[in-house]
Amino acid sequence: MEGQDEVSAREQHFHSQVRESTICFLLFAILYIVSYFIITRYKRKSDEQEDEDAIVNRISLFLSTFTLAVSAGAVLLLPFSIISNEILLSFPQNYYIQWLNGSLIHGLWNLASLFSNLCLFVLMPFAFFFLESEGFAGLKKGIRARILETLVMLLLLALLILGIVWVASALIDNDAASMESLYDLWEFYLPYLYSCISLMGCLLLLLCTPVGLSRMFTVMGQLLVKPTILEDLDEQIYIITLEEEALQRRLSGLSSSVEYNIMELELELENVKTLKTKLERRKKASAWERNLVYPAVMVLLLIETSISVLLVACNILCLLVDETAMPKGTRGPGIGSASLSTFGFVGAALEIILIFYLMVSSVVGFYSLRFFGNFTPKKDDTTMTKIIGNCVSILVLSSALPVMSRTLGITRFDLLGDFGRFNWLGNFYIVLSYNLLFAIVTTLCLVRKFTSAVREELFKALGLHKLHLSNTSRDSEATKPSANGHQKAL
Repeated sequence: MEGQDEVSAREQHFHSQVRESTICFLLFAILYIVSYFIITRYKRKSDEQEDEDAIVNRISLFLSTFTLAVSAGAVLLLPFSIISNEILLSFPQNYYIQWLNGSLIHGLWNLASLFSNLCLFVLMPFAFFFLESEGFAGLKKGIRARILETLVMLLLLALLILGIVWVASALIDNDAASMESLYDLWEFYLPYLYSCISLMGCLLLLLCTPVGLSRMFTVMGQLLVKPTILEDLDEQIYIITLEEEALQRRLSGLSSSVEYNIMELELELENVKTLKTKLERRKKASAWERNLVYPAVMVLLLIETSISVLLVACNILCLLVDETAMPKGTRGPGIGSASLSTFGFVGAALEIILIFYLMVSSVVGFYSLRFFGNFTPKKDDTTMTKIIGNCVSILVLSSALPVMSRTLGITRFDLLGDFGRFNWLGNFYIVLSYNLLFAIVTTLCLVRKFTSAVREELFKALGLHKLHLSNTSRDSEATKPSANGHQKAL
């Protein structure tokens, strides 16, 4: 009897493992297909020229697609865990959701951590070096020579990173136990290295997210149709049409020898056509789209941003009075045991919306920074090297998103797997400083955003605008026509 029970338990465990593996594979396959279509939309078509380079580009494309799929999985990891916890609470005995359990959630977190390490330290460096390799001098050119050079470069890079982290650990924590633990490559060294990368990712999010929260208003203003207040769109379209015809006549009258003037006029004509298209879109838009959608979206963005800042402020107070607010490790109940939100399912839905909002804002802020402005991908005109750089950047941001969301108190869902083993998450001063900096920087960015028009007018009234004290060239609000066809005024 005991033997039959043991066999039954083994079969049940086997079927459970097969079911979880199948679910993980299907989820990742969907993410991989979506990521492939996204990358091919931006990849430059002219990259595939020769046979050897085509194979190298194809391999780099598959590795980049894999990395982008892992990034998407890391973004969806925390929202999926939160909604799964609420579903298990609401339907604990439902037969159709028996596949959704704590074992599956823990497995997804462990796979996300494993694949993030694999992509960050192996696949993406391999794709970059493989793309740039030509083979060692004296060897026969081909794929094998390029693979050999790539492997050698990866080995040298691994030794360099190993030495840097070893020296840094010796300088920071110089004791025999920490030095001895660095020799344990799998159990300590790789998690320690990933902890450092996670800290860098959280610092990058701290820089990008506040900028993105303020830039979201400008981006949505460019995508949506603004209300028509005291404007004559027909007159603006007529003026733009006359300007377009004048530029076309100037282009047809210039000789082909004046190449510089022709290129400059073609660029100006392209800008005029773009502005004309936007004005025509505004004219064709319905009254509901102009007068309801735009104000509703702006109010929604303002509410989400305000709630994020308020949650961070509440988390700062909790950190000062309650040590359980620290994001270190897993201490709470298991998956499906208790709701982690005060407002139940509604609170969980709000947390998920805020997490996605912070991720979108961080990506917008990342590409808005001047240092990363050249990383912005262009449709059908992005090289594989730039695609690899974008995939690595998004991977670092997405891997740090669950840690940032828990550190800021956006959610109370405990970090699972290796995400909860980061050493710096147990440092009270680092976590408190992170929350304070996020709240202060976000508030300053929002104040700067909403007072830019008043500030510009004050500088003009005082005659200080010639000194360029107010730099708003990024938004192009003071010097260039906006998307709705008129210059922004106070």
